[in-house]
Parts: sequence; C-alpha cells; structure tokens
Amino acid sequence: MDPPGPGDEGEAAQPQPLEWRFAQVFGERAAGEDVQEVDIISAIEFDKSGDHLATGDKGGRVVLFERTDARDQNAIRRELERQDVPVTRHPEFRYKTEFQSHEPEFDYLKSLEIEEKINKIKWCQTANSALSLLSTNDKTIKYWKVQEKKVKRVAVMNLDSSQSIGSSTTAIASTSSSKAPLPNGGCSDKFDCLNNGLSFPPGGYPSLRLPVVTSLEANPVARCRRVFAHAHDYHINSISNNSDGETFISADDLRINLWNLEINSQSFNIVDVKPTNMEDLTEVITCAEFHPSHCNTLAYSSSKGSIRLIDLRQSALCDNHSKIFEEHEAPGSRSFFTEIIASISDIKFSRNGRYILSRDYMTLKLWDLNMNSGPVSTFQVHEHLRPRLCDLYENDSIFDKFECCLSGDGLRVATGSYGNIFRVFGCTSGSMEATTLEASRNPMRRQIANPVRPTRTLTSFTRGVRRGGENQGVDANGNSFDFSTKLLHLAWHPTENSIACAAANSLYMYYA
Repeated sequence: MDPPGPGDEGEAAQPQPLEWRFAQVFGERAAGEDVQEVDIISAIEFDKSGDHLATGDKGGRVVLFERTDARDQNAIRRELERQDVPVTRHPEFRYKTEFQSHEPEFDYLKSLEIEEKINKIKWCQTANSALSLLSTNDKTIKYWKVQEKKVKRVAVMNLDSSQSIGSSTTAIASTSSSKAPLPNGGCSDKFDCLNNGLSFPPGGYPSLRLPVVTSLEANPVARCRRVFAHAHDYHINSISNNSDGETFISADDLRINLWNLEINSQSFNIVDVKPTNMEDLTEVITCAEFHPSHCNTLAYSSSKGSIRLIDLRQSALCDNHSKIFEEHEAPGSRSFFTEIIASISDIKFSRNGRYILSRDYMTLKLWDLNMNSGPVSTFQVHEHLRPRLCDLYENDSIFDKFECCLSGDGLRVATGSYGNIFRVFGCTSGSMEATTLEASRNPMRRQIANPVRPTRTLTSFTRGVRRGGENQGVDANGNSFDFSTKLLHLAWHPTENSIACAAANSLYMYYA
C-alpha cells in the first residue's frame, strides 16, 4: 500500500531527510578529458523490478546494466528491518551488454538528417527470462529483445593440426576442383584423394574421430524484433508502455499514436492538435505518459504549461480531454519569458497513479488527479536564475529539457539543474526537505542551507507549498553555476532510495 500523499489528512509523522551517499560511477571522466558528443547520455530508465538499468546516448547506443547483489540478500534485509537494524547495503550494478540501436539516416524526401540520438527508453514486460525494451530516436521506434545465448565453439578437430597447417592451401584447392564425394566420405577418384595434401597411415585410421564442440558461457545478445516507423512527421519526444502489456504510445509535437507491440504495420492516431492552418498553432505536445494501472487513461503535457488527462474509451480520436491541470498566472506577472519557462518538459505518474509530477523550466509541480484547481505542491528548482533569463535565452539554455522522477514510496521527488547538480524534495504535507546534490564522488559538496519555512498560497487557483527557492545563484564554495554542465536525465529506483543520473558521458548512482 502506498503511503499517504501530499495533503492527506491524518498523515503520520514526517519522514527524516535522507542522507545521500555515493554508490557507483560508470564512464567517469578523467580531469581534463574531452567528452565526445556521441558518448553523452540522453536517456535513463530502470525496469519495474529495479534489477536492470538502461541508458541511451547521442551515438544511438543502448547500454544495459544488471544488479549484482545476491537475491538471497532480500530475506536478510527483511529480517534486519524486522529487528529495526539499519540496513547499509545498497543496490550494486554492473555492465551487462550494449548494442547499436539506431544509426544516422537521411530523409531524401524532406532533405532532413535524422540523428541517431536515443530520445527515450522504456522497458517492456519480460517473457521467458528475456529482457524487452523500446528505444526511439526522432523518427523510428525499435522493439528489442535481449536474451542469454550460449556460444558453441569447436574445441578439438579431427585432423592433426601439425600436418594440416602446411598443406591447407593445397587441400582447399584440391577440394574445390574435386568430383562429387561419395557416401561415407568416399571419393570417386583415388588419385585425387591421395594427392590432396593429406597423408593416411598404412591400413587407414583405426577409428573415426569427430570434432568436439564445447559451449562457452552464455552471453547476452540483442535482437531487433520490430521497427515502428513512418508514423510521425515531427520529432518523437516520448514513448510510454500501457499497463495491458500489449500497447504503447508515441508522441511528437502535434500527434499521439497508439501502437500494438506485435503489429508494426499500422498505428492509431488518438490525439491530433494540428490546426487546419498552421498559423493558428499556439501550443505543442511536449510529453505523454500512460497511467500506471488504468490502461484507458493517459496524460500529455503542452508547451503552455497544461496537462490534459484523456480517456481512450470516450472516442477513437480523443479531441476532448476529461480533465485539464494548469496553474493560472498572477495578474500583471506576464513577461516575454512567461510562456517559454511555463513549457513542461517532463511528466511522471506516481506509482499509485494518484499524482502527476511535472517539470517546467523553473519548477517542479505535483498535481492531484482529484483536484485540478492547481498543484498541491510547487518546488522551486533554481529560482535564482530568474534575473538571468535574458542570458539564458541568448545562449538557448532556456530551452533545456529537464526530466523529473518520483520515489517508489511517493514521499520524495527529484530533478536536475545546472552545474551537474540535482535536487531532492520531500513532498509530504509540511515537509521542508530540500537537498542539493552534485553528480560527483562527493555528492554533498554543494550542500545549501534551507532556513526558509515553506509558505502556503491560499488563492482559489493554487493551494500549494513553495519551497527550495532560497538558493542565491552560487554553490557552497561561492562559485557561479556553469550553464554548459547540466543534469538533464535521472531516474529513481522503483523500490529503494537509489537515484541514477547522467552527467555528460558519466552515469552516477547514489543511495540513502
């Protein structure tokens, strides 16, 4: 059972803020080492069990990691928790395999280069111990199956290698020009058989020697089962699996398509926001996500900061939403940047499906599906950047797409920022937890005090908690943030307090 969420009445005592520790790093960059563009991580995703982690990069590769701590540790962990003994063990992962998912392409009809960059990765339901996942670039979605395969190799030959090496050329030439062989290895021309470079002992071989084949250890092999292509005119920004295990959606700027995993020849267009006249276009789709348990419900966000909930049972083309979640701006607060920073870059459902977490440029917002008058909580991620929006617009940083994630228990949320830092907020009612961590071996190096108590807004539109906005634009050492280093992608382990995040080409993992 999921714990009570924000605003629930009769909530238990507030959980203590977590103390985060460094766990692992893969692909750590040495001091002064240049990062190749193709190696930069562009997608991260845990599977539902938390035993596997996948990353995608700008070079079109997918890298898989698997958990290594023993399965029997789960029983030991439960026993320690029952005795109220602190559990210090944390998830440990190791490299499993990698494969080239996408290659660069060129659309000759539109004279358009299609990058190999992996935009999203989503795990599918496993079957027969095989791992399945979807990966997509701007135009093409691929369905991959990764399975352990035993590779067989000939260990002992039936020929004497010392005699056959020197005469291999003669043997090959003679074989290619010899007549058709007879059954049981006979030869119609005795002269040719005796002069093909092979020597026979007097009286022939006493017994027939067969090659010996041995099986090596099993290696994971990735195989592309299906390719879903030619269904999007614009860049695909998100994919999401349905809880029915059979279908998934893909979304671009103007349309959302519904696919069946077993059928790649057709898809159904379920959302279309393209106007008759493109000059009338006012907003685009930025992200789409299926409800974790209701197979008929999905949500999608827009560049105007709204989230629409739709029910697939209403009609084939879901032009009308069942609910809309948006926060109305205060009178007189509108500026040139208002709509740009309101654009939602990512949305995630909570595990129990009651809440939606959204990330726009400046804030994280938590929405209750039962209350669409405004977010139940708002978390200021980098409010100190508001005076510098002009600079961020000039260098295009204002268009960066930051992702967000929720913990499996629904008590905390996290998102990234500049300077390779990410922030973790407690989202239960009255929580003041707001931790700043750096993607490095010393995550607590940039700890920032949070003395300001959360304040509540009591307007009819927003009844939320605003906190975490006391950062003054410098880190704990007084250094300005570097806008060229940004932490866009991160994922929370589904069952434990463990976070994986990407800093350029490095994958960092932390636990609490």
